[in-house]
Amino acid sequence: MASSSHRRRPQPDRDVARRPVRTPLLAVTAVAGLALLVTLIVAVRPGGSGGTGQDRAGAASSSATAAGAPEPASAPVSASPTSPAPASATPKPTASRSATPTASASATPSTAAPARRAATGTARTPSTTTAAAPGRIRPGTTYDGVATSYDIGNGDGACSFGPTSDVMTAAMNTADYETAKACGAFVSVRAASGTSVTVRITNECPAPCAVGQLDLSRQAFAKLAPLSAGRIAITWSLLSPATSDTVSIRYKTGSTQYWCGIQAIGHRNPLARLDVRTGGGWLALTRTGYNYFLSEQGTGCGSAIRLTDIYGEQLVVPALPVRPNTVQRTGLQFARH
Repeated sequence: MASSSHRRRPQPDRDVARRPVRTPLLAVTAVAGLALLVTLIVAVRPGGSGGTGQDRAGAASSSATAAGAPEPASAPVSASPTSPAPASATPKPTASRSATPTASASATPSTAAPARRAATGTARTPSTTTAAAPGRIRPGTTYDGVATSYDIGNGDGACSFGPTSDVMTAAMNTADYETAKACGAFVSVRAASGTSVTVRITNECPAPCAVGQLDLSRQAFAKLAPLSAGRIAITWSLLSPATSDTVSIRYKTGSTQYWCGIQAIGHRNPLARLDVRTGGGWLALTRTGYNYFLSEQGTGCGSAIRLTDIYGEQLVVPALPVRPNTVQRTGLQFARH
């Protein structure tokens, strides 16, 4: 039997070829010894286990599992646009709303919805349109009130339009007169009976006239009820009537290039603002209760005039000479609404 201390791997083919075959028993003994020697040598090699690499890997895996070690991860799943990511995968952060803000209307005026206009009228001078401050009396609104009557005389009144042959006029209560903002307004007045009449505001009705009250000319009141009725319930609303008239400008008596008062006459819609042209642009003049716009220092007297109605439409009147108490026609008129 071979010694276990032998380290050299025997080479069977060479060794057998050198030994003569003596007897069958001797040959059998030699083969058995050689097999035993090979077994011993393999057993004592470092790391030798007698198994294949795959068997060793399987044994190691089984041992690790038995000892409580985590199992190796399975092969990664390839994420694709049509396949959901595995449950254990960390989800990709989604973009927040603030990460990609949408453009606001003010940031991109070319694509944003257009800004809402302050008034529904179409300005003749859109590049210089200035929103007029809304008054108490507004288009599309029906007001409740009462109607009384008075003798209008020659037709003149607080609005300073002067004498007139038009008898379908009325005086507005002080609150709704609103420092002459109601001057020149056309109003449809309806009685409880259903009859109606259209009047133009030329005067102011002071206290005891209440809010909503109209003091009609006697001729206008008679269209709604007998004068003997004295006082009747009414509703009224603004009109933008058909007219063949055009706007005229009048400078107040005493006006010069150093001080002037300017008045617009014959406008279809109530006037909200009057500006004069200056070296620095347009200057808004202050309206008085007697319906003139004043330039106390003479600024803009005799220059171009810009008129704005309550719908926001603007008319630009070329420069006119300062001719006190003279009606000067412009040939312009506000649009009908």
